[in-house]
Amino acid sequence: MTRTNIYAIVILICLFYFQTSIKASNPVNATDSIGSEQLYIITKTNGNEYIGYILNDDGREVLIETQNLGKIYIPKYDIRSIAKITNEKEIVRGELHSAGPFTTRYIFTTNALPISKGMNYARLNLYGPEVHFALTNNFSFGILTTWAVSPFIISGKYSFSTKNPKLNYSIGTLMGNSGYMNNMKTWGGLHYGNVTYGTPKENLTFGVGYGYLVPGVTEREAPEGTYYTSNDYYNSQIDRPTYPAKGPIISFSGITKVGSKASFIFDSMIGFMSLKTTYVNTSQTGFDTRYVVRDGLDRTTILVLMPGMRFQTRENSAFQVSLNTVKVINWSNTSSEENVTFPLPSCSWFYRF
Repeated sequence: MTRTNIYAIVILICLFYFQTSIKASNPVNATDSIGSEQLYIITKTNGNEYIGYILNDDGREVLIETQNLGKIYIPKYDIRSIAKITNEKEIVRGELHSAGPFTTRYIFTTNALPISKGMNYARLNLYGPEVHFALTNNFSFGILTTWAVSPFIISGKYSFSTKNPKLNYSIGTLMGNSGYMNNMKTWGGLHYGNVTYGTPKENLTFGVGYGYLVPGVTEREAPEGTYYTSNDYYNSQIDRPTYPAKGPIISFSGITKVGSKASFIFDSMIGFMSLKTTYVNTSQTGFDTRYVVRDGLDRTTILVLMPGMRFQTRENSAFQVSLNTVKVINWSNTSSEENVTFPLPSCSWFYRF
């Protein structure tokens, strides 16, 4: 073997080891080198997450340097995913508080946090499904219905960011129709504004809105303001549409983490609804019952308290359960209905697509 051939073999061996070392120093792609300032979040198969800089990836295990635990070796077979962190401001106390598609929801209400375009998700409730589409980075559109596909509701929300990343505002609307039930005559809406302070995983929201419901049905009533005897009263009844229920609605909601994959959620709604109605005063004169028809105003307060838990072991799905309580308080003397309180528990499943 000549000296020239020996030199060529040595050069080839050096090039081979140099290329191997280059690949080992590039853990995710060939453009990232050892010592790069790129942060990654590594999720293990058991759901544990580690945030740090990738120092080495030899194909069998990954060496990362974390802020809290120092350098850690993680076998490749024990890694579910490796993802870049594009916004280091989302890291709070060693955890990534990224704005995923589920972070804008509580039990029923929404917050003002924006989500990125394309973060669409579906929610399956016991009563029916929802589908929501993030059309832009600040605007989302959704459709809600029951398993009977009636009634159905459309929703829209637009978020406004501020210089403070923890402070956000939003406006939104819900518009619904009874569908094939009652021949689409029943309809209503809820228009609202929210202010949210906090991160996607820990925040508080205060909301104010105005809601209304048009029953779209008629009832038999006599003309208002006249005295009738028994026969005259029943003979004078006419068909007229029922009045809409309407009034302001406020909400106070929040979420906080209670474990690595669990969060406590509190949601609430208070509605101060009024309903124009017709009532009848009766009086007995001898054997004759006399009636007088009057228009009145029913005032009702509806309080809904919704504490619950959300469990999210995977990025693209979550499960949520809540123990809801509804309290209806009637402040009007024109109504014979008593104040009632009843439970309304719920379960729901979130899926990103």
